[in-house]
Amino acid sequence: MLNLVCSDLTCDGEKITTLYKKRWKVEVFHKSLKSNAALARSPTRRVTTQNNHVFTSIYAVFKLEHLNFKLKTNHFAIRAKLLIKATQQAYVELQALRAAVHRLIFI
Repeated sequence: MLNLVCSDLTCDGEKITTLYKKRWKVEVFHKSLKSNAALARSPTRRVTTQNNHVFTSIYAVFKLEHLNFKLKTNHFAIRAKLLIKATQQAYVELQALRAAVHRLIFI
């Protein structure tokens, strides 16, 4: 059971439900900003870098939303896929660096 409360006494149940659905999208956006775009973990101190961090975080969530429509999955699943791909690529680069160092040692 879900109880929705509204301070506007002229609203009926259907209007309250419609408003709640619209507001819920904002809540999901904020959750994605904090969890997937690292908005809350900004290490910045200066205003310019803080502005840049906020802008790029918002931009990242919009890109996730674009991928959400394209891939038909949620932001958290997309982020997990991106992290796996990035880790795999980093491992490939590490192996290439190790091979290069190994060649230098035996030359």
